[in-house]
Amino acid sequence: MPLQSVTSSPPVGDSPEVAQRRTPTSTPTRPKYPGIPSTADGTAAIVYVDVRSTQGSSAYPITSSTQMGVQYQAHVADGFKNVWGQNLQWMEMESEHSSATGCEGFALAGGRVANFTSGQGLILMKEVLYTISGKRLPCVFHIAARALTSHSLNVHAGHDDVMGVADVGWGMLFAKNVQDAADLAMISRRTAEASLTPFLNIQDGFLTTHTIENVLFPEDDLIREYLGHPEHHIQKVFDPENPLMSGVVQNQDSYMTGKIAQRIFYDRVKGCLLESMAEFARLTGREYDLVQSVAMDDADYAIVSLGSTSETAMATVEHMRALGYRVGVVDVTAFRPFPGPELVEALKNVKAVSVIERLDVPLAIDNPLTAEIESAFAKSMMNAEGYPTIERIPRIYSGVAGLGSRDVTPGQMIACLRNMADHDPGHNGKSPWPGKRFFVLGVDYKDATLSVDEEPDVRPAGSFSIRGHSVGGFGSVTTNKVIAKCLGDIFGFSVQASPKYGSEKKGLPTNTYLTITKSGKIQTHAELQQVEFVPLMDPNTWNMGNPLVGLQDNGAVFQHTDIEESEWLWDTIPTWAKYFMVDNGVRLYAVDTIRIARECCRADDSLIQRFQGIVLLGVFLKITPFKNDLGMNDEELFERVETPLRYYFGKRGDRVIADNMNAVRKGFQEVFEVPRSLMEATPADVLETGKAEWDAKGKDTNAFFI
Repeated sequence: MPLQSVTSSPPVGDSPEVAQRRTPTSTPTRPKYPGIPSTADGTAAIVYVDVRSTQGSSAYPITSSTQMGVQYQAHVADGFKNVWGQNLQWMEMESEHSSATGCEGFALAGGRVANFTSGQGLILMKEVLYTISGKRLPCVFHIAARALTSHSLNVHAGHDDVMGVADVGWGMLFAKNVQDAADLAMISRRTAEASLTPFLNIQDGFLTTHTIENVLFPEDDLIREYLGHPEHHIQKVFDPENPLMSGVVQNQDSYMTGKIAQRIFYDRVKGCLLESMAEFARLTGREYDLVQSVAMDDADYAIVSLGSTSETAMATVEHMRALGYRVGVVDVTAFRPFPGPELVEALKNVKAVSVIERLDVPLAIDNPLTAEIESAFAKSMMNAEGYPTIERIPRIYSGVAGLGSRDVTPGQMIACLRNMADHDPGHNGKSPWPGKRFFVLGVDYKDATLSVDEEPDVRPAGSFSIRGHSVGGFGSVTTNKVIAKCLGDIFGFSVQASPKYGSEKKGLPTNTYLTITKSGKIQTHAELQQVEFVPLMDPNTWNMGNPLVGLQDNGAVFQHTDIEESEWLWDTIPTWAKYFMVDNGVRLYAVDTIRIARECCRADDSLIQRFQGIVLLGVFLKITPFKNDLGMNDEELFERVETPLRYYFGKRGDRVIADNMNAVRKGFQEVFEVPRSLMEATPADVLETGKAEWDAKGKDTNAFFI
């Protein structure tokens, strides 16, 4: 349904003026509220919106949603006021169940409230979720979607938790990136209050909550106009002057009457959601819909998914089409209300559909999204009211990928496509058609696994990517974020920074990933296969894998070292690495980051390890081309660098900022390059031996730190 044509009746209790404001109109060429450009991860994006738009929060910490609550609580402690000048309230209960009950009470009293949770926390509060929806309380809970503890504990991305509460009567919206998380926070809030139905605003834990991307923050005036004052949109159920009975006991004569009567509210949710999306598009120029499609107009095949997986598929579409397949991608933004007619309309003309999901429910007829899509097509075949009329159902394939943040890659999208294709354009031998109706991506399981033959480079043209190798606790994660914020906020580049998180990584090898581009949007949410710069913060990296896999021609390697003589340093490099760097024109840089960190860290010796990462920031700024490309001198550069350093470390005081700036300067000034002439003077027999070693070692694309 086109956004412009969507209408819905005004919410109960709206004044005529408010109802008129809620009527959608077409999006202007120049939006009234284009947004405030910045960089943030999904956590910061949610907090930015909610501390300005809500009146309070009740939450309990659980990975990977904890930082949402921490940052909200910090705003409360700092005396931050929402856009109506009201002080924020904060409640931390003894469990997620109690925090949900706290939100219930807050909403019953007429307050606009938020909660932040994940994983087992969401499941623990399930009982209360039924109560909140049954009482028609327009709460919004922000979910960092996470795998549940089944055979083992995992705190990373999965959709087990949110699908475990798909039956509680809440709306469910899925963000595929940081911008979506911020925008859907507002859209879900407006819809909840218009329909008197609570909503879950869902993003992938760590993969979105902790990934830095470019974002347009909403203006305060947008929040005021779009959401309106809480007192105008939320009914006080707990009001002594207008008492209302709620949460009573009902027996056989009453319970079913009340339960079925709830459908009056649920029948309005879809229209309210579409209206909210249309009004948001009119005001901001950023358009959303129940399902969002890419390249589906002439598609023979479609990939359907939820969350960040959708963007990885979207980023791969152009490459898949270049292989000879007419393929498109459909992202399901709204899982509740489920957009059955819209999905059938988007998919009815394709030959086959592959649905990729971040959970596995073996005893069900199919995994949740697959089963819902199959049901939608069945209703169309049965001429159900509101559904398109169809004569055939596409072949539907169901896949599992990305459980517990297992990597989901562009290569897997290609494997998924070839599995369902009924022809092969000549790129992969004989087509496997009809393919595996149930398939697995990323792990071996019997005959269900789809093999990956290639990992194409689907980054925007001109991208510059970094895969950092470090040790957990060395500050590499923060450094990665600071570099991203420098390049995003200060230089205006598109950025994406994501670490490989894990509490078990402290003191052990870990990776960070960063991509920068001057144009286009970075859509892949996967560990980087092609990189231009590899910093090694631990010399033992050479003995723990192959950090050079995927390093592009004429790329650069930086190594922390206490050997600050080029000849001696080159002698320590493994033979196979010497061969690769000489053969591919790779440049080698180095400096003693520990020495510089000790010289600069005056405030607290315990921060020396983390200061090594700040030294790396200076190294990065020196050896990458960005400063020169922008015609910037050194002092202009350092003036701009201070802004993100204050963002991350300002609360520690000016002395710490000064120490950080000194570390950046020293890294910038003291890093040295191993002369190319020295590298190319390596004896031929050494390089020949290195080639043999590389051929045995370098082909192992799993040689990253895992």
